[in-house]
Amino acid sequence: MAPTTQQPAAPDQTAPPRGKGRPRSAAADRAILDATREALAELGWGGLTMGHVATRAGVAKTTLYRRWPSKNELVVDAVASLFDELEMADLGSLRADIEAVVGQFAGLLARPETQAALLALFAEGTRDPLLRRRIRERIVDPQKHLVRLGRAQAQQRGELRPDRDAATACEEIDIIFDTIAGTVEHRMLVSGEPVTPEWIHRFTTLLLSPLPGLAEQ
Repeated sequence: MAPTTQQPAAPDQTAPPRGKGRPRSAAADRAILDATREALAELGWGGLTMGHVATRAGVAKTTLYRRWPSKNELVVDAVASLFDELEMADLGSLRADIEAVVGQFAGLLARPETQAALLALFAEGTRDPLLRRRIRERIVDPQKHLVRLGRAQAQQRGELRPDRDAATACEEIDIIFDTIAGTVEHRMLVSGEPVTPEWIHRFTTLLLSPLPGLAEQ
């Protein structure tokens, strides 16, 4: 019998094309971001280098640079990842929702790594307009979704009136966010005072009500 010539198998047309390069590792990303915050807390902005971070994270510098081309981008993302933990729960009332998210925020700011990272980042941002813009785009603006969500929940419950127009709503959201974030950050990072449940309750009361003793205009 003559030998049979085996034809090569036809390529699987349903198989997805392979992407270029290796897929990113979530574990490696977490290790890098954790190492960045640790190094920033110990070394400060000026002492932090990409090499320090790579060594602490146990990755090659080439791996680090593929993910984050500059120190600015790396540090901002390392800090931003902390704020991704914040959530706006629906607890049935606007007061309860605000008190819960303020408590979460205060707990986050109470961590030494968060305090060191934020203070270093904000200080450097005052000297670097591009870094300041990245802080706003990556940290500040995304967290405003908490205010939008809390506001929408309160409107659905009938606690707040519907928005009059989109522009006014955006301005009000900005002011509310700045008031909450600025007050808590100033109390904890500048004044060094604790944020207790009693303080959160008083703060929320002032936020939701006219100032005590304010005369009608």
